[in-house]
Amino acid sequence: MRTRTTTVTTRLAAALTALLVLTGCSSSGGEAHGKGGPAASAPAAAPAQSGTGGFEGPRPQDQNLLAWTGDPNDAGHVTAQSAAGVGGRVTLVRIVLREQITWSNIWLGLAGIDPGAQLSNCYLGVYDDKGTLLSATADISPQLMTDAVAKPLPLAKPFTAAPGTYFIALLLNGNWATNALTLKSTGAGISVNAGLTPPRLRYSTVLTGQTSLPATVNLAEQATSTINTGWASQWYAVS
Repeated sequence: MRTRTTTVTTRLAAALTALLVLTGCSSSGGEAHGKGGPAASAPAAAPAQSGTGGFEGPRPQDQNLLAWTGDPNDAGHVTAQSAAGVGGRVTLVRIVLREQITWSNIWLGLAGIDPGAQLSNCYLGVYDDKGTLLSATADISPQLMTDAVAKPLPLAKPFTAAPGTYFIALLLNGNWATNALTLKSTGAGISVNAGLTPPRLRYSTVLTGQTSLPATVNLAEQATSTINTGWASQWYAVS
């Protein structure tokens, strides 16, 4: 019995070895079929990449907006300044669009109002990176007197905005109590223009004594003296 069992086991092992050799040859197309045989099977395609880059944080589209200067959840501080400090100055806030949009409204974060203010000739507008006014609102003085909330202010003429750099312009005129009429901002203060120079400052002012937004501004004249006193980092959005 021992001799027979050993013989059967030996034959079985030999058969398995031969089967393995045959299987290896048939799986390598060139060796099994020779030079004239079919080509080896192509390797399986790599799985497609998702391309999403993972979670990118809050985006304007999450709040039915098209663009913004920053997540409004981070706009917890306020920007306050005296009428003598900013009245008649054109304040510019840079915004970069990553895709083409139809720009119809500028959203302003109004943090506080002065019920006793006397406002007139107050406007929002949009300049391109050459300093050309693309569109502006009507006088927004009435909207600055009520409802301290984020509010859309319509442009007189919506326009198609290609990807690129733009500047949201704010012009205030009149009299109000300092620290009463306030806008939402990031609170970044004097550091808002770190690493930047004109004509690409993120926050700046140009001109004085204006009662309407001029058709063009010279972005090379961007100034920071008023910005550095605390008039900086206003929050805006686009819809």
